[in-house]
Amino acid sequence: MNAHELIESFWRHANARQWDSFATLFTEDVVYEAPQSRERVRGVADYVEFNRTWPGDWRAMVLRIVAEGSRGVSWIDFRVGGQVMPGISFFDLRDGRIAHITDWWPEPYEPPPRATDRIERY
Repeated sequence: MNAHELIESFWRHANARQWDSFATLFTEDVVYEAPQSRERVRGVADYVEFNRTWPGDWRAMVLRIVAEGSRGVSWIDFRVGGQVMPGISFFDLRDGRIAHITDWWPEPYEPPPRATDRIERY
């Protein structure tokens, strides 16, 4: 699977809540970071849990994916609770899987309360 297809699969499985399939897209040591909320998640199991427990009936509408080689970026409209927020995600790939994700949102925010303790704050 090339970088563009991998990022498309990421959003497709996330939107469908297909967590087992979603988990196969990552390296075991994947790292997720959201600089504006100062959140970091390490490891595939914890990253899947991070997404699975995000509150609300959210959807990500993919507007654009640009990818080449071992890097890619997606631009989405994140929709939850009647709110729409643009998001930019940078992906670093290794061995055909996603190894690092950095999410950027329009402005800093405090993350919502979560039903998981697998998220670091920095």
